Amino acid sequence: MTGPTTNIPPPEDIVGPIAATGLAGFFGKFTVLKGAQRELWLTFLIKFLIYTAYSVTNKTMVLWLSKDLGFNDQAAGALVGWVWAPAMTVFTLLAGSLTDAIGLRRTFFLGVGICTVARSVMVMTTSPSLALACGVLPLAVGEALGTPVLLAATRRYSTTAQRSMSFSVIYVVMNIGYIAAGYIFDYVRQWNLHVSFFGLEPTTHQQLFLVSLAFEILLFPAIYFLRRSADGSISSEPNRAASPFWSRISHTVRQSAVDTLRLFHRLLGQSGFYRLLVFFLFIGFLKAIFLQMDYVFPKFGDRELGLHAPVGRLSAINSILIILLVPIIGALTQRFSAYRMVVIGGVICAAGVFIMALPTGWFQPAVNSAPGQWLGHSYLGVSGSIHPYYVMAALYLAVFSIGEAFYSPRVYEYAAAIAPPGQEASYGALAYLPFLVGKLLIGAAGWLLAAFCPEQGPRNSGMMWLIFALAASVAPIGLLALRRYIRVPEAGRPDVD
Repeated sequence: MTGPTTNIPPPEDIVGPIAATGLAGFFGKFTVLKGAQRELWLTFLIKFLIYTAYSVTNKTMVLWLSKDLGFNDQAAGALVGWVWAPAMTVFTLLAGSLTDAIGLRRTFFLGVGICTVARSVMVMTTSPSLALACGVLPLAVGEALGTPVLLAATRRYSTTAQRSMSFSVIYVVMNIGYIAAGYIFDYVRQWNLHVSFFGLEPTTHQQLFLVSLAFEILLFPAIYFLRRSADGSISSEPNRAASPFWSRISHTVRQSAVDTLRLFHRLLGQSGFYRLLVFFLFIGFLKAIFLQMDYVFPKFGDRELGLHAPVGRLSAINSILIILLVPIIGALTQRFSAYRMVVIGGVICAAGVFIMALPTGWFQPAVNSAPGQWLGHSYLGVSGSIHPYYVMAALYLAVFSIGEAFYSPRVYEYAAAIAPPGQEASYGALAYLPFLVGKLLIGAAGWLLAAFCPEQGPRNSGMMWLIFALAASVAPIGLLALRRYIRVPEAGRPDVD
């Protein structure tokens, strides 16, 4: 896109989609990306490739740790929930400053390069120590570099008029990646191929990592075609441009740690900060239920539904419904406070999990119905009889998705709405905390699997799901019971609704 160099945006950049009204204005919101620059479309492609590779890896991780590396349920759960996932969250918090220091394009290449090496190690080795030290931990670093970079790239490559729709597309692309990963996960496991590459005979789980590696390699040409000017303003700073690349990274890591400590020191003196921490602590219980779809469902499915059960396509129900429901529910509930919507969404999410704790016999009539047969045979591709857990899981995920569409987008809105003026970014950065809490909670899931859904021996999976449901209930109950102490007036909202 060429033209005179000026800092004044074109009129459509200022007015955006509000310039048109009625039906034309409605459709204009969807066509605003028609003239988007190439880099924005490349960002969407990069988002899809990154999240598909990440989701395939995430679904495979616990099975690989147990089946290939020999860790029991408890150790596998602890490694995923207390090492891999939290490390990714911590490094994500540092990645934003790193991007500012070395530029978008370099950060993309650095993250993808680290992930490529780490995934290669995970494909080739069955040594637990080597796989963890040179595979899992570096992969957490590489994956963490992608999240804030993608957000920064979306903002940089979109105009003011395109920005809102661009972030909506990014959200949709992420869920499309999750859907694709679910299908890939099921198909690779069901094919159960026995192949050999130069003497290497990868297991089914290593084949899944190999698919992730293929997506990772596809990222290199996509990033290459980003303009070099995407590296931002560092080239205009001679003192920094002249300094060695790794020296800038080292300096940035140190500075990020200092800035983070300063941030928390400043926030510790604000009462709203402590209220927000308690709020996020409760939201973490809902995030734990979301995370169990990757860290519990694969083993549960293999043990209760049969080896290589199509749990990937089951979990894809969540992403499909989220894509459809979030814009609709968001539009219908705009006038209600974020806190209220989070509570309503939490109640719905917790109610959905209780479905999995009910006796399976209650759902046999649903299995024999036309929708039950379509779900099992047409959508999931199950041959023979259909286990009631398939119908139960579909219902649970449908209800949970409705609740998630209510609460998840409003969590970030609440953090921004209660932030003191000028500190919106600081409070928004804390929105990573619920996922960290959820990951720490899900680390205990291995003990529940071993106790109630073991690979061998009698099972009582209903009790395991009851514990998950009670854990999810902590969120809405806590937010309701302590709302007088937690809730902070939201900017632009009435105190009570």
